[in-house]
Amino acid sequence: MAEKEQKPQKQPPKQAKKQAAAAEAEAPSKTERPRANPKEHSRLRVRFAKEVAPVLMKELELANPMAVPRLHKIVINMGVGEATQNVKVMDPAVNELGQITGQKPVVTRARKSIAAFKLREGQSIGAMVTLRGDRMYEFFDRLVNVALPRVRDFRGVSTKSFDGRGNYTLGLREQLLFPEIDYAKVDKVKGMNVTIVTTAPDDNQARTLLRHLGMPFRA
Repeated sequence: MAEKEQKPQKQPPKQAKKQAAAAEAEAPSKTERPRANPKEHSRLRVRFAKEVAPVLMKELELANPMAVPRLHKIVINMGVGEATQNVKVMDPAVNELGQITGQKPVVTRARKSIAAFKLREGQSIGAMVTLRGDRMYEFFDRLVNVALPRVRDFRGVSTKSFDGRGNYTLGLREQLLFPEIDYAKVDKVKGMNVTIVTTAPDDNQARTLLRHLGMPFRA
């Protein structure tokens, strides 16, 4: 009689699960992403650390490097007054502000109702973005070197827009100054306010900081 074929012995379920898990861990995953290299800082941030900070220490006569004024944050605010009558106007404004800053904007809402302006409490009236770190330096670099030179008949920005605490506010009349915005897709021109918050204790140090970073002040 022919010998009966021996059937392979079944492994216990726990041991089989462990072997399967080990095989999956060893096999390269299709969705696994390559590890990113350490992120390089923006060129303006590197320039500030290597060139601007030492110059400010000498010019302002500061003994402690931590006392050197620097950028803290940049707040971009875009008001959309027409949103009180047409809510659909908010979507293009939010998308355009996100393209300009590279960060998702926060929709600002009315704090109280005002009958004269047909405004209700909690109604969407604008969008805002707060930038810090590398995104802040990248935006400032693009603002100074790309956006402002595209202003028609540009003669420099005012030196009187400081608030007395070392913060500077700049108004832009249109979003088309930034190359990220496609002219063909713009339905209406929208302005925005750019507030640059610094760690400077007064306006003189803040003005010196912004001048060394490339802000084109009016003569």
